[in-house]
Amino acid sequence: MIPKAIIKTIQLPDGREITIETGRLAKQADGSAVVRLGDTMLLATVVSSKEAKEGVDFLPLSVDYQEKFAAAGKIPGGFLKREGRLSDHEVLISRLVDRALRPLFPDDYHADTQVMIQLISSDDDISPDALAALAASSALAVSDIPFGGPISEVRVSRRNGEWKINAPISEIEESDISLIVAATKDNIMMVEGEMKEVQEDEMLEALKVAHEAIKTQCEVQLELEKEVGTSEKRVYSHEEHDEGLKDKMHQELYPKVYAIAKQQHANKDVRSDMFKSIKDEFIDSLGEESEYDEVLIGMYFKDIQKEACRNLMLDEGLRLDGRKFDEIRPIWSEVDYLPSAHGSAVFTRGETQSLTTCTLGTKLDEQMIDGAVYSGTNKFLLHYNFPGFSTGEVRPNRGPGRREVGHGNLALRALKQVVPADEDNPYTIRIVSDILESNGSSSMATVCAGAMAMMDAGVPISNPVSGIAMGMVSDPETGKYRILSDILGDEDHLGDMDFKVTGTKNGITACQMDIKIDGLSHEILKEALEQSKKGRLHILEEMNKTISAPREDYKEHAPRYETIKIGLDQIGAVIGPGGKIIQEIQKESGATIIVEEKDNHGLVNIFANDKDKMKMAADRVKAIVALPEVGETYTGTVKSIMPFGAFIEFMPGKEGLLHISEIKWERVENMEGVLEIGEEVQVKLLDIDKKTGKFKLSRKALLPRPPRKERQNKE
Repeated sequence: MIPKAIIKTIQLPDGREITIETGRLAKQADGSAVVRLGDTMLLATVVSSKEAKEGVDFLPLSVDYQEKFAAAGKIPGGFLKREGRLSDHEVLISRLVDRALRPLFPDDYHADTQVMIQLISSDDDISPDALAALAASSALAVSDIPFGGPISEVRVSRRNGEWKINAPISEIEESDISLIVAATKDNIMMVEGEMKEVQEDEMLEALKVAHEAIKTQCEVQLELEKEVGTSEKRVYSHEEHDEGLKDKMHQELYPKVYAIAKQQHANKDVRSDMFKSIKDEFIDSLGEESEYDEVLIGMYFKDIQKEACRNLMLDEGLRLDGRKFDEIRPIWSEVDYLPSAHGSAVFTRGETQSLTTCTLGTKLDEQMIDGAVYSGTNKFLLHYNFPGFSTGEVRPNRGPGRREVGHGNLALRALKQVVPADEDNPYTIRIVSDILESNGSSSMATVCAGAMAMMDAGVPISNPVSGIAMGMVSDPETGKYRILSDILGDEDHLGDMDFKVTGTKNGITACQMDIKIDGLSHEILKEALEQSKKGRLHILEEMNKTISAPREDYKEHAPRYETIKIGLDQIGAVIGPGGKIIQEIQKESGATIIVEEKDNHGLVNIFANDKDKMKMAADRVKAIVALPEVGETYTGTVKSIMPFGAFIEFMPGKEGLLHISEIKWERVENMEGVLEIGEEVQVKLLDIDKKTGKFKLSRKALLPRPPRKERQNKE
């Protein structure tokens, strides 16, 4: 018997429908839901342990999004032919959902919790990333897991001045704004996306449009929760507190912590050591036989430290490192730091430093993408590395984690808006940012260093891009708040907002925002955006002191390129049978040659690190595709000899007949001993047969014509 499903429908502004179904699939999970738009279907499940593990004082939440290849009628590539570890694309969608859900679980809920979202059916023109959080939240809504939602995420985009919610993929590509926005019914929680140099008020308008759509989706989830009967959530007890210890620590340590915070040390290590000494002195004062729980001591001390630092900012207007709230830390930068790189830059802001390189490659270096939804190639890459030594830690190098993937993607979004379009850029461009020091916003340092490295490499970007991380502390009871420019790592941890904004002098190119509190108004967001613009332009001015525009030429050791446009019928001549001709040219010249079809013509892209090598290859290609002209003189090679004449290759791949009567003015009785195979001979193109395309050559036309009497005597 097929179980009866409960189905709810959400109407999108353009008339399309999203359905949420529960009760049919994955019923042993604590909660499950299937979300569908068009032919795209996502199955979300959530399971949470009934008890927390001993000693755990945080929420062990994992969110995994995976695309099944069968959903798109594909078989995975590779040897195993099965889905493996999550791709960067899947990691990024997992992060979008994680960042929206995590802040809404109760602070004292510490049970292992796993959210899994699977793409089980795919529609070519519907992007599943905007539906993943709706599916996850719906699964939580029909479970008994305590959660402060529901929430939803939508993509808001603008094309030709018209706003669209969850637009088709084909329309997203043509949009000047594309943002993923997550929110509850009352508050925006998370924003991430890219823009084509738009203004701050346009971004705010996008957030308003998105939030209106999300409110409707949250209402439908509440109806679903009520119909399923899961409005009452499970009872739990994951924390045991010692109120006496808590009060004792606050009374003794808060004044000391506040006093150290007020000293406003610019060096984070000095500040951290002084805070730690207070905690260590307190533990020593308890004596060796003390029965106090060190886990609780650590938890309470963090709370005291957070409260003291926040109050210092809210009550006295003082930041931990002594700066004004809109002040940017000192900046220094340098380009062309690495002599062998195609482009390089060092960007340092306060205690955050990025060493970034730009490498130029050929079409052969493009990244191949083989996903369930997206397949193709990518010629602009950005990789972000965050080794342990950047924060003075010992940490094994296990490859990039989710944080590194997310930070790199944000920087890529910011910079790709100013990179030349594919048709104007023959190179594959790879940016690599190695973070050497970190104390706040290394992703924004990557944006700045990435723009400078590309300019140093000679990449013709349209404008330099800078980035800034904004923060905020607030007190809902008093209404006080402070917006912080260029936040420190500590300010990120103790603050209520992390808002990263990148852009050029003309407007915003990308943003990422995570909000940790309820009730962030549009007025505060507007103020934060205006303050971020001021800081972003200041950083841009500092960058311009080092380099303000792309170099006029590439480095001597960077690959040069030349593109030759040819007819479709000439592609075979350039490549040759079995690739013989093109391989021969590459071997002799040392250049890399790539031939492709585009817009009813052929393109021959030639890359070489040496100008002479590139010229040699280009000359060979041009000779092959050049059209023979009647009346022109050519130096040819004898390819074969017949009784009636010889066939001469007078241009690469083009042979013509030198008839016996056209060899010289004197009469030639036979071809014996007249010409040899391989011999070079100058010939003139007399005619091209219009029907057959055959070439008629002459050698005697280039020889002096003997006087008439002499000719008669010889005859």
